[in-house]
Amino acid sequence: MAFWSTFADELWSSWTPVLVLSYFATLALVRFAPRPIERSHMRAAGLFVVGHVVAVAVGAGQTTAGYDATSADIAALAFKAFATVTLATTALFRALLPRVGVALPRILIDLITAIGTVVAVIAIGRRAGFSVAGLITTSAVLTAVIGFSLQDTLGNVMGGLSVQLDKSIAVGDWITLAPGQPSGQVVEIRWRYTAIQTRTGDTLIVPNGAIVKSQVTILGRRLGGSLQTRRQIDFFVDFRTPPTEVIGTVERALRADPVPRMATEPAPAALFFGVRDSYAHYCVRYWLTDLAVDDPTDSAVRIRVWFALRRAGIPMSIPATSVFLTEETPERAERKASDELARRLAALASVDLFRGLPEATRQDLAGDLVYTPFAAGEAITREGARDDGLFMLVAGEAVVRIGVGAEQRDVARLVAGQFFGEMSLMTGEARTASVIAATDVVCYRVDKPAFQRILSETPAIADGIAELLAARRMALEAARDERDEQHRRRMENAKQDLLGKIRSFFGLDRAG
Repeated sequence: MAFWSTFADELWSSWTPVLVLSYFATLALVRFAPRPIERSHMRAAGLFVVGHVVAVAVGAGQTTAGYDATSADIAALAFKAFATVTLATTALFRALLPRVGVALPRILIDLITAIGTVVAVIAIGRRAGFSVAGLITTSAVLTAVIGFSLQDTLGNVMGGLSVQLDKSIAVGDWITLAPGQPSGQVVEIRWRYTAIQTRTGDTLIVPNGAIVKSQVTILGRRLGGSLQTRRQIDFFVDFRTPPTEVIGTVERALRADPVPRMATEPAPAALFFGVRDSYAHYCVRYWLTDLAVDDPTDSAVRIRVWFALRRAGIPMSIPATSVFLTEETPERAERKASDELARRLAALASVDLFRGLPEATRQDLAGDLVYTPFAAGEAITREGARDDGLFMLVAGEAVVRIGVGAEQRDVARLVAGQFFGEMSLMTGEARTASVIAATDVVCYRVDKPAFQRILSETPAIADGIAELLAARRMALEAARDERDEQHRRRMENAKQDLLGKIRSFFGLDRAG
């Protein structure tokens, strides 16, 4: 019974209940901290608290048995001091200050903890009757030897301290150490090293001393701007194409439908670098907004450039060392033209508007078709735009998108064999919907002058065309306002209206 009484007295006299309550209070703060805290700090504090309680119990047992309990008291004091330092630094620097927006570098927190621990050791040493300061003074030679042997390690430690104190590099930054070296994201800054996760998924350990001594490029960081970095994509075009045409084609394609993760401001730009041996050298410069996805975005830009040039009929460059062994005979040229004509006739035959045309008329129209490929994500037509082209989809898929208020909604999906843009071709009206390439697509385009000749030769087909267009217009309007009452009567009215516009637009009334 005397032991428990003595033990209780020792606990209260050494403020053990306050220490235990402080531990659980700090544990609650850590659990609701704004950012994760390493469990090792609270685990160490818990061990110190347990060690303190055990030392107090041992001292109480020694006192009850009539022995000197000085050693146990000093041990209990040491554990209490270490626990107090750990709990105080954890609660203040890792839990409370981040709540008010003050986040100290980890290395500085560790340094403050180390200083507090050294002060506690000196105080405990005085209590035990020996001088820690004197011990340090007498071991100056040993300290010099250890310092000389650990100079690289100490240099890395001081480098890590300076990096975190001046905040030149922070966790989350994308950096490159030197030209030709892999770039990566800083994931951790420790006393001795900085860990960098490369784009290949590997972790690069760089001594802090090397970072302090070398030039470091921090990607995307600039004063007064958002986090984005400029990328450059080179491409080569046949030198006989005017540079203004190449630059205009590429910039229109990239600015009209920006590639994902490409900044719209500053806008992407195409530049002409000059003519080499057998080609013209160009580049696209754009700003990347997601530094982790660089190569895929570069690839998407190259694809967009390729389709834009192909659509405009601008040939890519051919190396000067290429040797062509195929003889371009008239027979071969005729065979290629025949194959292309067959493809165009098949495309025309798949369109209701042209299926009923005489064979000779379709052959004439096939010669006027324009080959127009598009990359996935590009707008083939835009709602509200005014042009007079009809597109026949021969490969790939596209979606029809209309604006309903401030929203955009997909109302149909087009596949190979379907066509769109007939309203603009036949009446000159503005586009009533946008058509976006869902995949890479290949289209043939029919323009007004080509169709003008057909209607002039066979004006009777205008009636059938008007009926077909009226049906498609009614379907689009039903998708926009979701109302189709009196559908048949409105369709007949729309047919008559469109027939009048077609005759007026192509001058059929005057010709009749």
